[in-house]
This record gives sequence, C-alpha cells and structure tokens, in this order.
Amino acid sequence: MRYKIGDVAAILGISPDLIRYYEEKGVVSPVKDPANNYRYYDTWDINYLIDCLWYKNFGFGIEQIANIASECNYEALLMRFEDKSDEIMASIRHQEMLLQRIRMFCERITNTKSFLGKCDLRRSAEFIRYINRRNYTYDNHPGLRELNREWLKYMPFSRRYFEIPEDALTGGRGDYAWGFSLGMQYVEEFGVEVRPPVEFMPSRLCIHSAFTSVGKNQFSARHIDFILDYANEHDLKISGDAFGNLTCSVVEDGRQTGYFEVWLPIETPDAPD
Repeated sequence: MRYKIGDVAAILGISPDLIRYYEEKGVVSPVKDPANNYRYYDTWDINYLIDCLWYKNFGFGIEQIANIASECNYEALLMRFEDKSDEIMASIRHQEMLLQRIRMFCERITNTKSFLGKCDLRRSAEFIRYINRRNYTYDNHPGLRELNREWLKYMPFSRRYFEIPEDALTGGRGDYAWGFSLGMQYVEEFGVEVRPPVEFMPSRLCIHSAFTSVGKNQFSARHIDFILDYANEHDLKISGDAFGNLTCSVVEDGRQTGYFEVWLPIETPDAPD
C-alpha cells in the first residue's frame, strides 16, 4: 500500500513538514512517481515514523531522533538512553529543589508579614553573598558583570540581599548596599566558588525582625530604628552591619511595597561563671 504525505500526516497526527524533515535526514525514503511527481510512502516508512514518535515521547529532540533512527547502532542506542536517563534524573532533582523552594517561599511570606515590627533574638544562618550596588549605583566593573550573570542563573535559589552599615544606623546617613545571597545548601549543590567579591557570612547572634518599605526609592536605614530602640531597651550592644533579604515585592493600595527580613548582629552575652 502506498500513501501520500497528507495521508501519512493524518494517520500519525504529525505535520507534513516534520515528515519532510525526516526524509531529508534519511529516516524515510518515499518513492517519487514520475507520472505526477508525488511522493509515496509505504508501510515501512510509517513504521519508521512511529519509531520516531516513540523516541519523541522520551523527550529526545528531532535532530536526536533523526540520528537515532538513521545512524545509531546497538551500543550507540544504549548510550543515548543512558544519557537521557541522567538528563531526566537531573531534571527531577531540579524540580524537587524548585518545589522545596516554593514551599519555603510561601512559609517566608507568611512569617515575614506576621513578624512586622516585632523583635526576637536568634542566630542567623550561614550563607555567602556579594555586593553589586551601593545606594542607587550599580558597580559596572567587567568582572562583576560576569559574576552578576553567573549568579542570575542561581535564581530562584539566590535571594536579593541588603546591608546597612553600622555607622549608618545611628549617624543619620542613608547608606546601604544591595547584592545577592545564597544559602550554604545551594553553594554545595551548584558548586559555587567562594572568593572575593563573594564572601562567606558566618552564623551570628542577632536581633531578628521584619519591616516594609513603601514606594519607589524609599528604602532607608530609618526603617529599622525600632530595632535600635529594642536593643537599647534590652541593653544589647550592636556589633556589626544590619543585613537581610527582600522577601517579596507586592502592590498594596496602589503602591509598590517591599517586605524585608532583617538581622542586626549583637555581642554575645558572656556566659555565667
């Protein structure tokens, strides 16, 4: 039985262009009728195309499929599928990490809003970070541009990170810095190199809280004055720059509103004798 290209396309539910592609790659070999110049495909051609569809549903691309169907020997076919198995396992791992990250993000959104303006003492987690912006100016140094592009690949596992220098907290200055941070579990997962300007940040005892900043260019050290009040009320001595992360940015009452989690390092109380 002979079939025109439109018939084959209808039987298999694929486009004539895809059939022509596989013909160009030598997967199928239709016979041209000299009388009318039509190409005719036989049952074997359709079988080969069914094989191609079978490979397609494993996630192979059309070029890979053409190679498998027209060139692969037994050993090469096995290698192709072993490579695909590794690729799928990596994809599963990434999807599991994304699911975990989404759940953590939802938890962080809930906790940040419920903790606005409140303070407690807790240790910060270990992480790495780098700074690429001070106040409103980005560092456009070529080396840092390359680092920025590399770290953007870590999204959404990296986080928007800020620091407020200790002297800006009490001196009335508006200085602050922005960059990205990455938890240690992801540093190992992605094999991130930790060298300047990337720095390791150890766990520290901190006053922990959350705040909002409403409107464009309104972020300021003054947003955490309430934490300084808490430190004074509880005789806690500040011992470093405030730091934290943007939890999320949303629109509330028609204005852009950022929710932030913040940590302010304090001196560790002396252990009792």
